[in-house]
Amino acid sequence: MTELDKRAARSRFARAASTSPEASVLAREVERRMAERLDYVKHEPARILDAGCGLGDGLRLLRGRYPKATLIGVDSAFAVVAPAISRQTIAGRALSQLLARESHHLCADMARLPLADASVGMVWSNLALAWAGEPLATLREFQRVLEAGGLLMFSSYGPDTLKELKQAFAATDSRPHVHRFIDMHDLGDMLLAAGFAEPVMDMEVITLTYPGVDALLRDLRLSGQTNVARERSRGLMGRRTWHAMIAGYERTRREGRLPASFEIVYGHAWKPRQRQSDAAGQRLVKVDFVPPKRR
Repeated sequence: MTELDKRAARSRFARAASTSPEASVLAREVERRMAERLDYVKHEPARILDAGCGLGDGLRLLRGRYPKATLIGVDSAFAVVAPAISRQTIAGRALSQLLARESHHLCADMARLPLADASVGMVWSNLALAWAGEPLATLREFQRVLEAGGLLMFSSYGPDTLKELKQAFAATDSRPHVHRFIDMHDLGDMLLAAGFAEPVMDMEVITLTYPGVDALLRDLRLSGQTNVARERSRGLMGRRTWHAMIAGYERTRREGRLPASFEIVYGHAWKPRQRQSDAAGQRLVKVDFVPPKRR
């Protein structure tokens, strides 16, 4: 797993929100597929937290599905949520008063949520956990704010994300140019370590195609999803390295287009109403892994 520069990540997403207000095509598609999974879950939460809400596409989707629920959008990039915050409340209003409203936004770190214990019935998070920097601490925080019997549903990137770009860069130097995202099985283990029950994990690979490397990198930059590894190079890339990377990527071209693979990990789990133990007092846990789908 890549150690992230969280300040740089906030800055990149804030800049993307101000220059490219439309959410990425991939993020919207993943969110749609996440929502399909709710069709198989019987749960009517009174309060829902969208962790890493961005510009609010997930909140709008959740509003359509849960019209009576109070929605809480949290994002660590102030520029992303500032317009909504300025509309929703006057300065100094207590959080308890905010929670009585139909929906609102907060600027906060997902690993340090300004919410009370057991205050929401569902946590929803689309592709934000990949940028959390502290995934286990973040999952523990989700577990803390969930009420007993509450649901966590999330998506994240897996380690094969941008594998073509990663391989092209690997042939040029040893510096990290693409993040090492967390494996599905490791995320399942983290859910158990965070105190969740009945985790279900599955994954699929979504492949987008581009006319060239420049178009892919532009798409990543406009969506804020660029290299924020702590050990990344801060200097400009040399021309020779750049052209070597492009030449390596070009070898993957098929039918005039360059592929870009995104491994999408989906997971959901519950905050247990009570711990399950066997006769010897040992805690019982179960993890379901769904065979991967590739598209």
